[in-house]
Amino acid sequence: MKPTRTALAGATAVLALTLAACGESSDTLSADDKKVGADTSVAPVELPTEDVVSGIAADPELRAKLPKAVQDSGKLTIGVTEAVGETFLPHSGSTADGTQVGLDIDLRDAVAKVLGVTWDVQFGSFETIVPGTQSGRYDVGQANFAVTTERLKVVDFATYVKDGQSFVATKDNDLDKVTTLTDICGHKVSTTPGSSFQQILEKGAGDCAKAGKKPYRVEYFKDQAAILLGLQSGKTDLFFGPTLSLRYIAAHQPNLAYLGEISSSDVGFVTDKGSPLAPVLVEAVNELIASGTYAKIFAKWDVAGIGIDKSELDPEPAF
Repeated sequence: MKPTRTALAGATAVLALTLAACGESSDTLSADDKKVGADTSVAPVELPTEDVVSGIAADPELRAKLPKAVQDSGKLTIGVTEAVGETFLPHSGSTADGTQVGLDIDLRDAVAKVLGVTWDVQFGSFETIVPGTQSGRYDVGQANFAVTTERLKVVDFATYVKDGQSFVATKDNDLDKVTTLTDICGHKVSTTPGSSFQQILEKGAGDCAKAGKKPYRVEYFKDQAAILLGLQSGKTDLFFGPTLSLRYIAAHQPNLAYLGEISSSDVGFVTDKGSPLAPVLVEAVNELIASGTYAKIFAKWDVAGIGIDKSELDPEPAF
């Protein structure tokens, strides 16, 4: 197995709501941050190469439920964000030659196999994928989209994982565990703008004062690598992000500690509201769960036991 190069390169915002960014924000790394990146010892991640997808057989009955135009073409267009490097694993990442890899890629490829189609993969920005499914530019969207009240107004969901909102810090931080926002009072937190993480932090901004504690301070970075470098350099105390990614980062990179999860939500493929595709995607995911392939994909990416028991169409949102 060939180890990939270390990638403290930007990953896209995740679990995001379509909210405008606010607060302090930065898209790029400063000269100091780049120096920190060069000086920081980060072990290369050896990516798994097990093939758990190519042997999946198509289900003719499910394929027959797809729109005729899709059956005729044998293709579905999917809008996704392009992962760069390893900082968004296990969801998605890229190898040294730019090949997209990860849990989400294996899951969508497995779904395509069950449906007997291929994906026409189109890279878009996080903010444009949901509107792209509404406009018909994409048949399906996938970017670790959480099921939210606002999103359910405009798209349908076919869930494939439950992810959460968690914190990670360096091992020498003064916190052992985080279970509520009042645990982080007085600390500087970094997260992605326009995301559910931003929404949660803004909603809970007054919790510290109510508890008689100093408020937490928030900085927003579109570039996840900047957050990781900020942790290592001491410019920020905490990274607030998706549970699967933060658990993976803490397990595979030195000097980082996973502190805990404060909430969780269903995540799924998105389609235009009322599209006939969403129910078929639900059935495809459930077929993968029943066959055991779903569990094999999670085990491959070192997150065994974290998957869902059943895919659902538009479940009750967490927020």
